[in-house]
Amino acid sequence: MAEIFVDVLLPLAVNNLFTYRVPENFIGEIAIGKRVIVPFGKQKIYSALIKRIHNLRPGTGEMKEIQSVLDEHPVVNDQQFRLWEWMSAYYMCTEGEVMNCALPASLKLQSETMVMAASGFDPEKTVLTESEEIILEALKEKNEMSVAEIEKLLKKTNVHQVLKRALERDLILMTEEISQRYKPRKETHIRFASAYKEESALENLFRELEQNSRKTKQLETLMVFMKYLFDDADRSSVKKSVLLNYKDVSKSSVESLISNGILVEFDVIVDRIPLPGNKLIKPLTLSESQQKALEELKNAYKEHDVALLQGVTSSGKTEVYIHLIEETIREGRQVLYLLPEIALTTQLIIRLQKYFGDKVGVYHSKYSSNERVEVWNHVLNFSPSMQHNRSQIVLGARSALFLPFSNLGLVIVDEEHDQSYKQQDPAPRYNGRDTAILLAKNHKAKTLLGSATPSLESYLNAESKRFGLVKLTERYGGIQMPEIIVADVKESKRKKLMKSHFTPELIQSIQEALSNKEQVILFQNRRGFSNYLECRNCNFIPHCKNCSVTLTYHKQSHILKCHYCGFVENVPSACSNCGDFHVEVKGFGTEKIEEEIALFFPEARIARMDLDTTRTKASLQKIIADFEDRRIDILVGTQMVTKGLDFDNITTVGIINADQLLNFPDFRSFERSYQLMAQVSGRSGRKQKRGRVIIQTQQPGHWVIADVVANDYEGFYKRDLIERLQFEYPPHSRLIELTLRHKDNDLAGEAAQILAELLQKKLGSRILGPHIPLVSRIRNLYYRNIIVKIERKASSTEAKRVIKDCINDFYKDRSFLSVQILADVDPL
Repeated sequence: MAEIFVDVLLPLAVNNLFTYRVPENFIGEIAIGKRVIVPFGKQKIYSALIKRIHNLRPGTGEMKEIQSVLDEHPVVNDQQFRLWEWMSAYYMCTEGEVMNCALPASLKLQSETMVMAASGFDPEKTVLTESEEIILEALKEKNEMSVAEIEKLLKKTNVHQVLKRALERDLILMTEEISQRYKPRKETHIRFASAYKEESALENLFRELEQNSRKTKQLETLMVFMKYLFDDADRSSVKKSVLLNYKDVSKSSVESLISNGILVEFDVIVDRIPLPGNKLIKPLTLSESQQKALEELKNAYKEHDVALLQGVTSSGKTEVYIHLIEETIREGRQVLYLLPEIALTTQLIIRLQKYFGDKVGVYHSKYSSNERVEVWNHVLNFSPSMQHNRSQIVLGARSALFLPFSNLGLVIVDEEHDQSYKQQDPAPRYNGRDTAILLAKNHKAKTLLGSATPSLESYLNAESKRFGLVKLTERYGGIQMPEIIVADVKESKRKKLMKSHFTPELIQSIQEALSNKEQVILFQNRRGFSNYLECRNCNFIPHCKNCSVTLTYHKQSHILKCHYCGFVENVPSACSNCGDFHVEVKGFGTEKIEEEIALFFPEARIARMDLDTTRTKASLQKIIADFEDRRIDILVGTQMVTKGLDFDNITTVGIINADQLLNFPDFRSFERSYQLMAQVSGRSGRKQKRGRVIIQTQQPGHWVIADVVANDYEGFYKRDLIERLQFEYPPHSRLIELTLRHKDNDLAGEAAQILAELLQKKLGSRILGPHIPLVSRIRNLYYRNIIVKIERKASSTEAKRVIKDCINDFYKDRSFLSVQILADVDPL
């Protein structure tokens, strides 16, 4: 028989596929898209994906073999491989990095170092250290132990030196063992043994139990079991936990029935994601303007694969989406509905499940890894011929793009402008919106981009007829757009009218809202209590020991924290520089706003919604549920509160510090400022009440604020587009940012200069930098940035090829091998 080989993809930042020989006993099991266990390097073991099967032996040397095949059926399909190849090429990373990002953690196997006792030494003649003696005694009880178990045994966090010495003395052996992470959830059920399935056998059994006074408990248990069994005509078994929870049933009587061969217990694999269980309703009838938008979208799709729906906040874009979803699933195709923030999914899940039940699946990072694998399997097992498909509609954050769709018909990217669609670290540093368009194209599906404030890139594509463009210009139900009041902070300070960080206009609006039993949102785009602490005597400011940033003060937990590396230290009682006790807080974040607003409105129920308060799925859902049920009067939050939350009792929104948005040193700061202010304003005055928005600023005449007040997106778009044209910034060009980092600051600077010179020889004035970024040190690594600016008409593919060639030339100097280079295509 001819030898069979597989080319596999490993979840590593390596450019090549690796070829392994397939042993004869596995030849019938292999298939493209299945996972296999392969050895890699000297000791490592990985799960890899089969990408190619062939009989071309590479070279004449000894070939490594696959060790096992993990799957009965492929877990990745051809469409996914195509998407990964495109992402690897476009975002200048390896397919292994894309694979590592794409697969849920439970589908990736990890190898773990296992320790076993060696057999060749004489314990009588060998002098052992205390640690070696403890390890070898433990290994007598257990054949092998993991390094983690040995650390726990020795009560040490680092045992590698102990193990290294024991290995050198031939006391132990060490191997790599691979462990499967995903474990299906199981429930123990109980059914009658096959001998008691006939009615006559059951009658004899009950007669026997009734005649034996010592088996009264077993008889009672059996009666309860049969009650549960026959309450549902279709039921063939009863969950063991349900039976044991019945007040008259004891565990011993159940175990006796099992040991006597009357009942049989067995495990049933169950879904971790519960079914909604609600009676489905039909989607709402669209308003005249919504129906018109829906028809325009259908017409746009006759000429374009991508359409942009620009609808003002509260115009009912979601209902238009729902009608398109309904048509798509009627055609037997799948739907992907992307959202930028996990916070938005909670309300939307409930809404979509009313119409589509368990056809709606949810996929994002707040779900456990095992839950995500189950959604993955639902999508993988989709079939248009099946009457019932779970997760035919997937609602999720950007990672949902990687699911194994086979028949995608519609991709919706809601709030398409949002920068949360961009993954910053690690590679691939992809944009979810742009990748979604490519994914849909691969499936011959349609893409719908939705936003009240589209990105300049998307709106330019729509204006230039590359995308279809449909507009919803009025709020659903004829509700008025909110009244926007610009509060001049500088003037209020001059007149001594400011109350802490609040202008009189904002205080008055909050007071009126609370008096009318209405709710308030306060937006401050910085978490924590204050920006930093500063000594009043010597002006010393505590900095992170790992990064070139000040530590943010969190009052509730009474700590100083770095938001880059997570470093935490206790708040000093005195200045660590001069010893003075006068240390003051400077600046303010959501935590401080939450505390200080409570001083002015002590009766109000106040909550905070930011990264610190929403780290778990449960905490996030609780805040949203409490606000929806009006158990919260004032919600203070970061940009989480600006995105798509739909509450009908909000009448006042306060933007605490608009200047912080406008003055950020980035060419996109005006666009982001307009989007954030317009989006958070849109939370106000939904349903039957006109809302009010207070924008606090020291620049009341700024043109961006004027456009927000006038709700003039097109005016803003034209002005910002002209300003960017002067400097050839996107969307008039494409950017690639190269980041170099190293633990030695001088070497990082020298390397950046050398690479910039290599690039300038090939790309000339397209190269900007190198420059030191705002945060120049993170986790003790020093950073340098180089920007490559490519004209819109030039070939970005060719530019990337040149960049890769220059990077290869750069690494020919061995002194730079330890310098890391990260490529970020289309940075935000």
